Amino acid sequence: MQGKAFEIPKSLVWQSYKSVKRNKGAPGYDGQTMTQFDHNRDRNLYKIWNRLCSGSYLPPPVREKRIPKADGSDRILGIPTVSDRIAQGAVKIYLEARLDTLFHNSSFGYRPNRSAHMALAQCERHCRLKSWVLEVDIKAFFDHVSHDLVVKALEHHDMPRWVILYCRRWMEAPMADPNKAGTLTLRSRGTPQGGVISPLLANLFLHYAFDRWMDKQWRYVPFERYADDIVCHCSRMSEAVKLKEAIQRRMEEVGLSINEAKSNVVYIDTFPRHNVKKVFTFLGYDFKVRTLRRKDGCLFRKCAAGASMIAMKRITKTITSWRIHRSSGATLKELAQRYNASLRGWIHYYGKFWYRHFSYRIWSVFQSRLIKWARCKLKTGTREAERKLDQVRKRMPTLFAHWELLRASNVQPRAV
Repeated sequence: MQGKAFEIPKSLVWQSYKSVKRNKGAPGYDGQTMTQFDHNRDRNLYKIWNRLCSGSYLPPPVREKRIPKADGSDRILGIPTVSDRIAQGAVKIYLEARLDTLFHNSSFGYRPNRSAHMALAQCERHCRLKSWVLEVDIKAFFDHVSHDLVVKALEHHDMPRWVILYCRRWMEAPMADPNKAGTLTLRSRGTPQGGVISPLLANLFLHYAFDRWMDKQWRYVPFERYADDIVCHCSRMSEAVKLKEAIQRRMEEVGLSINEAKSNVVYIDTFPRHNVKKVFTFLGYDFKVRTLRRKDGCLFRKCAAGASMIAMKRITKTITSWRIHRSSGATLKELAQRYNASLRGWIHYYGKFWYRHFSYRIWSVFQSRLIKWARCKLKTGTREAERKLDQVRKRMPTLFAHWELLRASNVQPRAV
């Protein structure tokens, strides 16, 4: 590495390339796809490594992509180019190996060997020990992260000069709107949501802005944090109200604010109360008091997680939009190949908790569309279509992903 400003191992770039290739992803500002990058792979990888080592690597603009949110607003993503994703990934691998072990045990988002299901399981356990919950929503978090505070945290951990240099450059990377050619939006705050390194920098920022602060100021209040989604568990309503005020002040100290409309105090115990919210949503799951059954068959009521009503409505709307009955020219195997990936994704994520309820809902919604397809395909009535599908299901029980739910949860198909 003679003559290089920084000593960066080539193995970091290679590991990052394999990760980017595995994750695929859309092209960035330059329109280059992964396939096009691979046409001259070795030369492109060497160019990235050489520029990183020399200190001359300048991130290109990120492509703006707007994702509609449930409340009608847009979530703005910044999509880096393929080359930039590889460069970011190399620095992320280096940083993650040194920072992840320092992060809080109740931080679950975008960390190796951690998942949303782990956060949900811990949240459910805490909900059964504490009667009150404070759900915290940080307003436009990724758009307001302070660059100086992130750099200060990196310097606190004695990160090399090249790590700090490139992290600052990526946070300041301009945003390019594809609908306005040549228009670049410069950034003095925030980190592009959609970048490879952005979640790690966000976790580092909130580790000091929230996690460590909670340990010092509210050490007896358990919480779960998944990126900027936070749930705190309190014993009394007054404690939750005071904590909300304290978090608001803390967020203002670090240049953030909480969304008052989405940050609520929630009661989740069985004792009847009025004029207070009794359900909250965390990572696509609704937490509320439900009737559960013990192993001995006795019923009891306790707070439990289940697929949220918003998620179920979105799934139903998506399945309806497929208009399966219009594909009467397709075979059952072709339909299975077309839709099983989506079905398995929903079942894997939303079927983890309150399984019978979710499995019944997704079974009834998709199966009704299959029956409608069979009626159009066979030009027959509903009863005959159900009977034919049931025969196929008995011969090939794993053809459709939702058919496997029958064996797992004893969901019974409609009698014929």
